[in-house]
Amino acid sequence: MKATVCAVLVAVLVLPLAAPPLSAQTTEADVYVAQAVIDFDDKRYDAALENLRRALELEPDHVEALYYSGLVHLAQRRPAQAVTFLERARAKAPTDRSVAFQLGLAYFTQEQYDRAEPLLEEVFRADPTQDGLGYYVGFIRYRKKDYQGALRAFRAGRAADPQIQQLTRFYTGLALGVLGLPARAAAEVDEALRLAPGSALTGPAERLRDTIAQAREKQRRFTAELRFGFFYDDNVAVVPDPDTREPLVSALRRRGHESSGELFGARGEYAWLRTEAWDSAVGYSFFGTYNNDLPSFNITNHLVTGNVTHRTTLGGMAAQAGALYGFDVLFLDDDEFLQRHTFTLVGALIESDRHLTQVFGRYQSKEFNEEPPLPPSDEVRDANNWMVGLLHLFRFAQDRHFIKVGYQFDYDDTDGKNYEYRGHRLAAGAQYTLPWYQIRLKYDFDIHIRDYVNNNSLLPTTNPGSTRRQDEEITNVVRAEFPLPYNLTLSAEYQNTNNNSNLAVFDYTRNVVSLILSWTY
Repeated sequence: MKATVCAVLVAVLVLPLAAPPLSAQTTEADVYVAQAVIDFDDKRYDAALENLRRALELEPDHVEALYYSGLVHLAQRRPAQAVTFLERARAKAPTDRSVAFQLGLAYFTQEQYDRAEPLLEEVFRADPTQDGLGYYVGFIRYRKKDYQGALRAFRAGRAADPQIQQLTRFYTGLALGVLGLPARAAAEVDEALRLAPGSALTGPAERLRDTIAQAREKQRRFTAELRFGFFYDDNVAVVPDPDTREPLVSALRRRGHESSGELFGARGEYAWLRTEAWDSAVGYSFFGTYNNDLPSFNITNHLVTGNVTHRTTLGGMAAQAGALYGFDVLFLDDDEFLQRHTFTLVGALIESDRHLTQVFGRYQSKEFNEEPPLPPSDEVRDANNWMVGLLHLFRFAQDRHFIKVGYQFDYDDTDGKNYEYRGHRLAAGAQYTLPWYQIRLKYDFDIHIRDYVNNNSLLPTTNPGSTRRQDEEITNVVRAEFPLPYNLTLSAEYQNTNNNSNLAVFDYTRNVVSLILSWTY
């Protein structure tokens, strides 16, 4: 940082000067100022200061004399003295951009960035192409971790000085690297080296370029996760809540529905394609539960996936687009229950280090394995499900904390008319990372409102075909994750699901508590 600031200071001293404020009428003080300008251009700084002193003796508030006094002190590498004169000039000419710019530079060279920022940002809004200004504004934004804003400033700016050009390229590369665009980052660093190959920045730039390349090479192509845990579920069979209006509810509630159990999971993914702009991977995952008291409700799921992702920029912001295909088979008590083909398109835009927006669309084909006796045609659940959604993250402390909100619309086009619905899903959540042992606390809220298209042909049993089903499924999940040595994580989770339905058979409450140990590679 110190080396960079020194380079910046040198650049400041050779910047072309903006036009100074103009007086309305020539005075004796103006004559001294005019001679001081000539002395300044010839680098006779002591003579310039003497003439400016005389001008200020005649007119203590002479704006041009104050302005050039500040410039001379900057040229002599005395920014603290420059501030004294430039602040006085600023008080007399608060709208003058030349004064604001030079005062901002005086604070910048002293590393007083909080004072420099509003001045330089003011000038940048009016004239972003002023020589060197884009670098100074971008550097301050970069320090504040506003990487997208820094990129916009670097790209809007113009600079005649090779050192400023090199610094701009160097910090552009740093910002792109943080945003996950290593190819573009490396290109910017290479350009920085080309602009001034023998400068003091050459060593750090070469090390940064090598680090970017090595980090990319060292990224593992194969990742894996194993999970094992225990759980207690108070409604494994999803029996309805008590209801006196529907006779079928009493019969369903006679079934056992509580059980403790164990869960198992494994996941592996191999990135077979990895370039600077493209990634593609294939994966397999397995998940299973064993219910100690109700083994007939044991589930096993096998999932095969393939995905491709493209990284780019959009309007100066990091962006990526991807496509995912998944095929999974779900078994209930070792019998095939459901097959699904899922195609998903995803787009993500990183507006800043505080904001990330994701849009997605999904098509899912669901085929249930119905064994004899086959259900009535209205009860066939095979379906094509279409979904579009939006998710926004508010990010803090480099994603150690975040808040997320989202919305989804889905349409389940089923073969049986009793299950066709249009749904609206609202989702919200948050994560907070404790300073002790990096424990992560998470909360997720989800409400899925489903409006079924047709009257149910079987329910309620007291008046079949009279009612169109409407569900409101509310899910709350509270989770704490405890990182452990050797890539282990211990997670404790509580999940509550409350499905409110106008058809009592589908009205239920479920609570699940689990403790899971996972290992990642």
